[in-house]
Amino acid sequence: MSNDRFLRALRCEPVDCTPVWLMRQAGRYLPEYRATRAQAGNFMALCMNPDLACEVTLQPLRRFALDAAILFSDILTIPDAMGLGLHFAEGEGPKFRAPLRSAADIERLGVPDPEGELRYVMDAVRTIRRELDGRVPLIGFSGSPWTLACYMVQGEGSSNFPLAKAMLWNEPALMHRLLDTLARSVASYLSAQAAAGAQALMVFDTWGGMLAPAQYREFSLHYLAQITSALKENAATRDVPLILFSKGANGHLPALAATGCNGLGVDWTIDLSSARTLVGPHVALQGNLDPAALHASPEAIRREVGRVLASHGNAPGHVFNLGHGITPDVKPEHVGALVDAVHELSRREQAPR
Repeated sequence: MSNDRFLRALRCEPVDCTPVWLMRQAGRYLPEYRATRAQAGNFMALCMNPDLACEVTLQPLRRFALDAAILFSDILTIPDAMGLGLHFAEGEGPKFRAPLRSAADIERLGVPDPEGELRYVMDAVRTIRRELDGRVPLIGFSGSPWTLACYMVQGEGSSNFPLAKAMLWNEPALMHRLLDTLARSVASYLSAQAAAGAQALMVFDTWGGMLAPAQYREFSLHYLAQITSALKENAATRDVPLILFSKGANGHLPALAATGCNGLGVDWTIDLSSARTLVGPHVALQGNLDPAALHASPEAIRREVGRVLASHGNAPGHVFNLGHGITPDVKPEHVGALVDAVHELSRREQAPR
């Protein structure tokens, strides 16, 4: 591999400079992405076309000196493969035609076949890996069981997912049944992505932080640990680095580190120095610039990059990223300023004295 500093950082090995990739690095802030999405016709058509998914995955790498590519897909592919009918209403986000509203709805769910209903994702992974040709590693990903369950029960996006939370309290055994099915599905899905060529894996627990501590441990953390165990017990995925990102769950970082994952995504509401103290030296940290900083001037972005790098220090085990995804209204040149600043400033810090 021409550039393996991302994988080395996840193993907490020394690197020449801090690697950087960005959540939603392929997205609407890029005019070339918007053109390709228009060519596809709609978002799901774009996701389900392996050649176009490959194209948009590679677009940010043509502009910026990023250290990893991430599969272009959506976190809700598993529920769609389960028959819930995912679609995207313009300006309204994801919706399901058949949300889960009864025990019978949940009982009928099975683990999707990654090379069956989700074959288009595996084909995209294979295509992207071939086209990358060893330039940088490819990250595969999935939504977490709790995050998937939120959308599947609510039937659409929400700020607080009241229907999912009501099921958690009113019918906890039923929610556990759903989460167990999803955990087995996510483990199968990620294993298949690794077999298809993904060199690192990530689980996005976007809505874990909305749970109270006891509910988080029972309904989110437990299933993240189940997925981690399944992947680490599988000889085919044991050595594939796994990153867990549970947004808004900084109070649970030690427990997340104890799952056996290789890296933890960190949002911008905690200093990396504090996060490092909580998790110890053997788990990589990924993050954690506030995505809103990309609206600032290039000079201010550079200062913020320096602050984040200084917060972690020059010890091994840091992958620079945002604390969440790039928003569509960001200027591409500001992303370029961020990537260049990460490499330049971290290389200066790690130069021999």
